[in-house]
Amino acid sequence: MPAGPVRLTVELIRKRAEHNEGCLTDLKEVTLHQHELERIEVLGDVCRELEIIYLCNNYIPKIEGLHKLKFLSYLNLAVNSIAVVEGLEGCEMLKKLDLTLNFISDPSSIASLRANAFLEVLHLTGNACTTTDGYRAFVVQALPQLITLDGEDIVRSEQILARQDDGENKEAVDM
Repeated sequence: MPAGPVRLTVELIRKRAEHNEGCLTDLKEVTLHQHELERIEVLGDVCRELEIIYLCNNYIPKIEGLHKLKFLSYLNLAVNSIAVVEGLEGCEMLKKLDLTLNFISDPSSIASLRANAFLEVLHLTGNACTTTDGYRAFVVQALPQLITLDGEDIVRSEQILARQDDGENKEAVDM
């Protein structure tokens, strides 16, 4: 009989933090990919110094519990079940976010990342929102701090055009 979903517990984090001798209070990086996790739990409460989190290849449907991670700079949530971009407003230092191959269909939720002033790299490849007309221009306009979107650098002329077509981008995405 297959085991049920794995919970993200302090014990699991401690086990994955062996390079830090099991100490969680000053842990900078944790790799929790391919654990069949269904929720992001306890990380923001016990590992406040985290800078890098790998949570790829799980079953996580919602970004939650990370708002206390002020120093988080890289978050990998690729290949999960996320439908909405949310819950990252408190991650003040976030520079790179990988949401490749999730279930994000509405690009308008991406605008919540405006609060992440240092966000430079965003990966959304493999999400339904990337096939929406005006998707790239909308994201470039909504997140002027981005340098790279889906592995492609954002050029200055693209930023200028996105700003000029602001109304059209929003309209295309809302359809």
